[in-house]
Amino acid sequence: MKKTESALPLNLRQDRRLSPEALVDGIAKGDCNALSQAITLVESTVASHRREVQNILSRLPARGKSPARLVAVTGIPGAGKSSFLEVLGNQLCDRGLRIAVLAVDPSSSLSGGSILGDKTRMETLSRRPECFIRPSPNSGELGGVTRQARDTIRLCEAAGFEVILIETVGVGQSEVAVRSLVDCLLLLTVPGTGDEIQGMKRGIVELADVVAVNKADGENRPSAESARLSLEGVMEILSETTPGWRPPVLAVSALEQRGVAETWQTVERFFEHLETTGLWDSRRRQNRLDWFRSHIADALHDHFRADPKLVAEWGRIETAVASGSLDVTDGMDELIRVLCLPPSPSNAQSIDTA
Repeated sequence: MKKTESALPLNLRQDRRLSPEALVDGIAKGDCNALSQAITLVESTVASHRREVQNILSRLPARGKSPARLVAVTGIPGAGKSSFLEVLGNQLCDRGLRIAVLAVDPSSSLSGGSILGDKTRMETLSRRPECFIRPSPNSGELGGVTRQARDTIRLCEAAGFEVILIETVGVGQSEVAVRSLVDCLLLLTVPGTGDEIQGMKRGIVELADVVAVNKADGENRPSAESARLSLEGVMEILSETTPGWRPPVLAVSALEQRGVAETWQTVERFFEHLETTGLWDSRRRQNRLDWFRSHIADALHDHFRADPKLVAEWGRIETAVASGSLDVTDGMDELIRVLCLPPSPSNAQSIDTA
């Protein structure tokens, strides 16, 4: 259903919106109001807003030789990601750094709404003028991040933030999509979750660059140290995600603010490793390529969904697949034919690979 003017967020109402030129100028000057409005445009599903976003992104200045540090903090729900980020964020602000925190909240599968409570949970950090906190709904997207996360990161980089921290939605082993967004992936876990066993499986654990066992305080300290040692052993036998770097495992307490500074020092050592080995540039190149490919997929999907005839055919095929009258693979091939694209090689009857 098309959104009416009154149904749009206040900063997207025509009487309150800045022009694309004003948004670009404001973002380049680090204006958080302009940044917030641009991110709201990014998150909008209105087609005209998407066109504005592309216009804004294409005109933003590049960061040049001093790109922002992009760090994702991921882990299961209840690992204390928000508490950890509040302590870390305040410490970084105390050092004179401008930081942005992009917090992804889960959307309801029924209503589509999100609580977006991360800003409330980071009460002291949200009052720091050096910090910009933006909660966003994941809108049902898998991978722990939003579909528009890359565009949002690009806006924050252009606004001059030196560190961008991404708090993922907290869905466990499937949060692998965030790896293609950031330079460093920090996995936060807690004692007694079995992550030392889960680490043997393919998933988020083997993609982590730094691991921290949170809630290592009070009676939990012995079990946290035990979990740390177990995970350290797991990291020793997993294949290296980053050549020449074995992910360290630390025990921390956001509650007691212990070990958080040491964790960031480890993250900084990881960045030094990326820089000295030339891996930072190669990782950024791969991330840009992943961004390009995801934009192609999103643009094609939006293009097809905007054509009423294609939408009708799409619905007809989905109905046939759901009823069982059409096989899933046959339905896919028929949909591809409807979209005027050749069938994929995996579904072709004969392929000459010579």
